[in-house]
Amino acid sequence: MADNANGAAAFLGTLKTLGIDRMFTLVGDHLNEVLSQSEGAGIEVIHMRHEAAVVHAADAWARCTRRPALSLVTGGPGHTNSLTGLITANSNGTPLITVSGAPAQMMRHRVVFQDLDQAAMAAPAAKWTHTVTSAAQIPFALGKAYSEASTGRMGVAHLTIPVDCFRGAANGAPRVPQATVASGAPDVAPLLKLLKGAKRPVVIGGSGLWWADAGLALREFLERSRLPYYDVTMARGLAPSLGYADPSLNRACVEVFRQADVVLVLGKRIDYRIALGGPRLFSPEAKFAQVDIHAPELGLNRELAVGLCADVRAVLTALNGKVGKWTAPGWVPASTWTADMDALAAAHAGDKVMHPASFYAELRRTLPVDPLLSWDGGDFVHWGRVMLPANHPGGWLRLGPMATIGAALPNAIALQMHRPKQPVMMVTGDGSFGFYLAELDTAVRYKLPLVVVVGNDGGWGLERELQGELLGSTVACELRRTRYDQIAKGFGCGGENITKLSQVGPALERAFRSPVPYVLNVNVQGARSPFTQWQLDGRGK
Repeated sequence: MADNANGAAAFLGTLKTLGIDRMFTLVGDHLNEVLSQSEGAGIEVIHMRHEAAVVHAADAWARCTRRPALSLVTGGPGHTNSLTGLITANSNGTPLITVSGAPAQMMRHRVVFQDLDQAAMAAPAAKWTHTVTSAAQIPFALGKAYSEASTGRMGVAHLTIPVDCFRGAANGAPRVPQATVASGAPDVAPLLKLLKGAKRPVVIGGSGLWWADAGLALREFLERSRLPYYDVTMARGLAPSLGYADPSLNRACVEVFRQADVVLVLGKRIDYRIALGGPRLFSPEAKFAQVDIHAPELGLNRELAVGLCADVRAVLTALNGKVGKWTAPGWVPASTWTADMDALAAAHAGDKVMHPASFYAELRRTLPVDPLLSWDGGDFVHWGRVMLPANHPGGWLRLGPMATIGAALPNAIALQMHRPKQPVMMVTGDGSFGFYLAELDTAVRYKLPLVVVVGNDGGWGLERELQGELLGSTVACELRRTRYDQIAKGFGCGGENITKLSQVGPALERAFRSPVPYVLNVNVQGARSPFTQWQLDGRGK
């Protein structure tokens, strides 16, 4: 760093040192010094239309690349807007550095423009927060944020950097701290003994497998052991599985989980997705084993027979060296769940307004490509998650524990940027799509040929189903059947309106040939998804 470098130059130089070569942002007064120097520093700037979308896209970029990413927003409402993305990323366990500008320090607490205690606001939602107090402190603070975000259970590290720190002289900056990770071969003998003694073992894989880059080790372990395997979140697509490890989306796993006598959970929290390991889904007599990089996760919701605080790839590698010729009992029956969904789709194929199951069956049959998938929330989307397969490692992006609807569009933007030569399809509902609709402008500016499928049932479908069932009436659930394909054309996208099954295949062909983003406005009937039915069935359980 030059002797006359200011804080902005120190900030950008430290990013390069840390291996971060792009930042997601939305322009604002506090950021101008950094943005004006970014091109000369070799840092790519991805600028978007809403601060929450900025952080969502950075979150997705980190998940796609398995490396820490960085968002940069202005202070005040720019910061408060970004908090939705921050808490979403932190709940996902994403290694992310969120940076917010702020007014000059000398103006603090003087009722000046956009003066907030931003680090304190972020603290409950982040893993670590800090307010920088001098330009010289920036390299150390960024390095510390990188370390906090990317070690142990990963999460969000937030920095507030006042504008005078970006402008001030950074002479005498301290060194950038380097994170170290403990290593060593885990003792897997108790785990292997537990598995070999099981009559009805089952394996559940979660996002930790993706973050550990454990796909090869996982596939070898499953091929050697023949253990029945189910996956969820970022583990989807890493290895052949028997489907979702989520009973709301794969009813075939319910009886399997209930009958299992040993359950191995790899890189997955024992959380709401699997009923907290409780009696709704698992026998009280079943023995659990869990592997997680974060010690407090072990045994949090379910007593463990074996708990390993270790990198999941290291555990699988050690198991592969000891499994030998053992093969697990073949006890899991063939699933009829997919066939059941196909039968439902066929039964509704003649409906005047398309049933979501019928639409997805036709979409699956006529897809001209095998796309990467970015999923939003809502009843229409859940039908698709039930019926479409996960075929690509890292190509199944979801919202995470916060269920932050609308995030699928910024997620899809990051996914397409990361894999520009592969087709990307985003699936959303008419409610969710409205949150970050202006990010279609971002997709057009960056020439990202996303295909966006909007299931338009004229309302907040999931809440409409819940209210109707639980309360007998609905309030604030209805929307207009807006023509989102026409809105998309105003942003420079292509698009068309789909009202019947015969239009699906030809529309998909045109969409995936399009050089610009393409929005398919799919008119469907409101229909309660298996996900929503599972929530209703579980009341009081």
